[in-house]
Amino acid sequence: MVEFLLDNSTILLLGASSDQVYAIKSAHEMGIKVIAVDMNPNSIGFKYADDYAVISTRDIEALTEFILEYQKTQKIDGVITMGSDIPDIIAKLCERFSWVGPTKRTAYWGTNKYAMKCRFKECGIPIPYFSLVNSVKQLKEIINEIRYPVIIKPVDRSGSRGVFKIEELDDIYTLYNESKSFSYSGQVMVEKYLEGLQISTETVLYDNKAETPGFADRNYELLKRFAPRIIENGGTVPSYLSEQEQKKVKSLVVNAARALGVKHGIAKGDVVMTEKGPYMIEMAVRLSGGDFSESLIPLGCGVNIVKSAIEIALGEKPNFSELKAKFNKGVVNRYLFPEEGVFKSVSNLDLVKKKGWLKKLEFFYNIGDEYRNPISHANRFGVFIVTGNSREEAIERSKWVYNMLKIDMETLQS
Repeated sequence: MVEFLLDNSTILLLGASSDQVYAIKSAHEMGIKVIAVDMNPNSIGFKYADDYAVISTRDIEALTEFILEYQKTQKIDGVITMGSDIPDIIAKLCERFSWVGPTKRTAYWGTNKYAMKCRFKECGIPIPYFSLVNSVKQLKEIINEIRYPVIIKPVDRSGSRGVFKIEELDDIYTLYNESKSFSYSGQVMVEKYLEGLQISTETVLYDNKAETPGFADRNYELLKRFAPRIIENGGTVPSYLSEQEQKKVKSLVVNAARALGVKHGIAKGDVVMTEKGPYMIEMAVRLSGGDFSESLIPLGCGVNIVKSAIEIALGEKPNFSELKAKFNKGVVNRYLFPEEGVFKSVSNLDLVKKKGWLKKLEFFYNIGDEYRNPISHANRFGVFIVTGNSREEAIERSKWVYNMLKIDMETLQS
């Protein structure tokens, strides 16, 4: 058993927020010790980790110094993250300490969206039209050529920060400059918006083998409400796509991951299924956050992809037989977006919580907090997860939760 081989190993986890708690628990089930680091001294993950340190996960010098000091008394066997877009930091640590992880080149492709698209184009991966944009004038020229709608985004941010779908009547000047303000490098890119169902995938790759247990339809039912921002409202499994369409998507994401140089690791794909077939939107070379790895996959098909990621990070080949679906159930995660205001109360909370098929209900704001309309995925108000015997049953249950939860918001003073 792999668990026996890895028993008494120690892994460094970059990040200790709620997004990383599942990784800590998964490691403990495998008999692995977890050291968590996070810049927030109140990180919830610190309560579950075996040891921790208050360090920014992006401070490579401080992390290196901490590891060197820690390893004077106890060996660390690998490093991992979950839901945090820092493969560049992981790559540097893996190179410095001879751990298993992405190369610096793969990490660069996985975090710079323009470089990623250039690599995909070079390798023949189907992608929408794309270009760097250095001015509003250039953006207008491109739009005149490829027509509305288009997507603009920072080349180096995640979580929908600075991402806009531009239609003909939108203020291009304002949106371009806001998108640019979100970029670490000040670079913005434009893409042709492709119509079609969007899908999230999560794939385990090891040498020539690959398995994609993560496959969820992305929910964008609130696009009009938050336009021109792109705010996703969770995901749904199993997918609406046919088995043949899913095979095409899985083939695409495996080829895309290999194009980015992922040999031993995890690749999270964002795909759009068009009338002409699937196209790659983006790919992250890390474990996802936001309930995908933690809930949608294990609740939907009984697979814990996080354990596979931990196995790889500790130098072991993942057990691919454990990545095969054990069952096929409906799972829906949806987010809460009340009107702007001061959070006063929630009605029918006890009634909703009594449902055995409700697997998660969490509010990110406390009573008395001021809530504004979201500008990215980081600003969602809350989340819930429901299960069902089928996709349709889970969707109906999610609608019931929405109807039952009455969130009382006091109007903001102008």
